[in-house]
Amino acid sequence: MVLTLLFLIVPHLCYRAVGRPSPMVMAFLNAVGWIAGLRIHTTGTRLRRDVLFVSNHVSWLDILALGGAARSAFVSKAEVETTPLVGWLADQNKTIYVQREAKREIHNQANSLREALARGRPVTLFPEGTTGPGDGLLPFRASLFQAIVPTPPKLRVQPVFLDYGAEANDIAWLDPESGLDNFKRLLARRRAIPLTIHYLDPLPDHVEQDRKAINEAARAAIAAEIAENARPSAASRHRL
Repeated sequence: MVLTLLFLIVPHLCYRAVGRPSPMVMAFLNAVGWIAGLRIHTTGTRLRRDVLFVSNHVSWLDILALGGAARSAFVSKAEVETTPLVGWLADQNKTIYVQREAKREIHNQANSLREALARGRPVTLFPEGTTGPGDGLLPFRASLFQAIVPTPPKLRVQPVFLDYGAEANDIAWLDPESGLDNFKRLLARRRAIPLTIHYLDPLPDHVEQDRKAINEAARAAIAAEIAENARPSAASRHRL
């Protein structure tokens, strides 16, 4: 991972120096994901521009997967910005930082997300606000959906299910495990980490006029996909 960063950082800085978007960011995310063991498959049709991806959140691997495969920026908690090296790397991918517990700042944070989406690049929001178990969903937080109400004419909201399959519980980063311990544990694995990214149907226009309706519709779509993908596994165990 360090060698990949050193190899790509000079051309990345050259792109930035002349004011051009750097493809090295996506190259870095894809390469580091592969090194970490990610083997990604996708289903559905991914929207390329003017889209807010709404996804479940299982691991730091999610950032590598969606950042590389979907060329997405992210909404992240403010603490990431001040984390050595990680914060700098997040800045290179145009991360939008929010303080989820600072309710007085919701308006400003929503404006930051709205401005990022106006540039056309995909942005991913993890409305659970933290990492979950991977085989289910935590409650969604609707506050940041205010950034897209009323929804701009070109913008679509596309739910995404990150499916680590039978490995989900082992991959998940959950309390009380620290981020560093999770990082070391996943890198110590001897086998690959299969991940299927399910791009679900974009939300219909009629729910995009209310943040609570967006929140409920996105969560319902991902929950239905989780249930649908759990059925084959249950059937296989029954046959065995």
